[in-house]
Amino acid sequence: MWYNFAFKLLAKGYVMTFKYLELRDSKYDERMAAEEAARCLLCVDAPCAKACPSATNPEQFISAMRAGDISAAAKIIRDSNVCGGACSLVCPADKLCEGACVRTAMDRPVAIRKLQQFVVEQEQALQLQVLDKTPVIHAAKVACIGAGPASLTVAAKLAQAGYQVDIYEAMPQAGGMMSYGIPPVRLNQELVDWDVKTVTDLGVKIKLNTKVGVDISLAQLEEQYKAIFIGVGLWSGRTAQLGERNLSGVISAVDFLVAARGSQGKDVVIPKSVAVIGAGDTGMDCAATAKLLGAENVTVFCRGAKVPAYHEELKFVQSLGINVATQFSPQQFLGDDAVHGIIAQHADGYSELKLKAELVIYAIGQNIDAGEAFAGVAIEGNKIITQDFQTSKAHIFAAGDATNGGSTVVQAVKEAKLAASAMLKFLAEE
Repeated sequence: MWYNFAFKLLAKGYVMTFKYLELRDSKYDERMAAEEAARCLLCVDAPCAKACPSATNPEQFISAMRAGDISAAAKIIRDSNVCGGACSLVCPADKLCEGACVRTAMDRPVAIRKLQQFVVEQEQALQLQVLDKTPVIHAAKVACIGAGPASLTVAAKLAQAGYQVDIYEAMPQAGGMMSYGIPPVRLNQELVDWDVKTVTDLGVKIKLNTKVGVDISLAQLEEQYKAIFIGVGLWSGRTAQLGERNLSGVISAVDFLVAARGSQGKDVVIPKSVAVIGAGDTGMDCAATAKLLGAENVTVFCRGAKVPAYHEELKFVQSLGINVATQFSPQQFLGDDAVHGIIAQHADGYSELKLKAELVIYAIGQNIDAGEAFAGVAIEGNKIITQDFQTSKAHIFAAGDATNGGSTVVQAVKEAKLAASAMLKFLAEE
């Protein structure tokens, strides 16, 4: 079956095996974590902390690690980021905390992200509950729409302030794009589930398979809750047809990734030749997923000379034998009823590439899937319009992908923490 497929890479005399459902990142054991933690200079005015969008302080949790107090280390991480598990795997650390590490000038930065991963995995193994649950002390209730990183962050902050918070999630599993949009080879579901449990342990209730606008209206939520937070991801993918006919075999990145991850790779039929249009992180996720689920030839088209994807993702797809064609723009799909090829032109205006492709995946961005869900909430283009995280309806707030057009997990956490503060101020004044 496809999910048992493994792609083998012969490199430097070793055979490396990657599987769709297996995490690619190696883990630290206790000795390795201790050795790496010992490299930290424990800067008083830690630049790594200033570089973290979620305000996690690596110097503090590494100090706790060195003292042998995993519980304290985990609490430091969770106090600033309830999605600390997911961020320990998918955060672009070399652009943030590790990029600011002063050891970079000496030898190499401290592997902060892997140390955070070690702490969270120890927290999970020991079944620690490091955040204190606050009793509900307020009559006003709060609803969050979507169970991704933004809503989880807001829900945790308001629950800790004594509010009853209910999250409405359209999908059968919480986590948002962490559960459906990022391949498990990068982010395993067990760690996402642990992040979610960290929030539900605070008393937050998650109503799964409940889509606002379908199963319950926004107006109904407004009747039940004093304040509402919109933390949905961008679930509507963009595609286009190149040519006169609408051909089958052309799909958006979000639809492809959700189908693959939602079925654990079991229900996705992958042809031998796949083309991905778009070379950002999502494009790399699609390419890696297609390859790991059985495609023999995968090509990523990048319009510019520089690949916009995080270098770690580019390096990974290249290690899988995936081709990245820079400065090539697809011009035409080939096929009668179903796509079977693609023609792309180089930026020089002369060179042309004709490639076999039985599946074309568009990774050129995503849109907010609003529909009737957010009636009365001002939306411009691909974003919900906010002023200090408050929408056109004073009691409804929004942050994360719904307002920034799509970014990282840690950026969603940062914005959601600010939105939570704005909501607490609003609720106190009501």
